[in-house]
Amino acid sequence: MADDKREIVVLLDEDGERLEFEHVLTFAYEGQRYAALTPPDDGEADEAEIVLLKIVRQDSEDVYVPIDNDVLLDEVFREFLDLMDEIEGDE
Repeated sequence: MADDKREIVVLLDEDGERLEFEHVLTFAYEGQRYAALTPPDDGEADEAEIVLLKIVRQDSEDVYVPIDNDVLLDEVFREFLDLMDEIEGDE
């Protein structure tokens, strides 16, 4: 993905600190919406880190919440990998 097309998402952690992520993909799984984000590339990581969050609609806004069920997190991660394989296969 070219730098000029990267979408930056700013989230607040539990202490109110701002954390920036690059948006990778928003997708549906089992009737729910999820976002795949990655920390901005600092050139130090060997592998890309992916953060998966559930998107919940609250007061007309999208709120990103952690997936606290390990089984569901594994399922959502597998769906993400499958979708990324499809996307890369189309390119």
